[in-house]
Amino acid sequence: QVQLVESGGGLVQSGGSLRLSCAASGRTSSRYTVAWFRQAPGKEREFVASFIWSGGGTYYADSVKARFTISRDNAKNTVYLQMNSLKPEDTAAYYCAAVYNNIVSKRETDYSYWGQGTQVTVSS
Repeated sequence: QVQLVESGGGLVQSGGSLRLSCAASGRTSSRYTVAWFRQAPGKEREFVASFIWSGGGTYYADSVKARFTISRDNAKNTVYLQMNSLKPEDTAAYYCAAVYNNIVSKRETDYSYWGQGTQVTVSS
């Protein structure tokens, strides 16, 4: 089992930045794929970014490319999502997710472990 806890959400003005954190505990290893998803009110959950912990590559949704960066701190077992140039349409609950075995996927159904989410609100 892996436990994921997100933090770092909040209210920010359009054009601003936030950094989300996802702290992992439990049965962690380098063979996990970790991803961020988000869900806006009335919309389906959508993929934001992912990477393979062992260094197999990073992936981004087109809507966030060049604005968001996913990274990790191995010593802290923590994954970050640096969000720059935020727009009102980035407003959503952001979730950290993980799946074992270095799977490359943008589908939420492929992820086994989920955090509780953190709210990001971008004002215009």
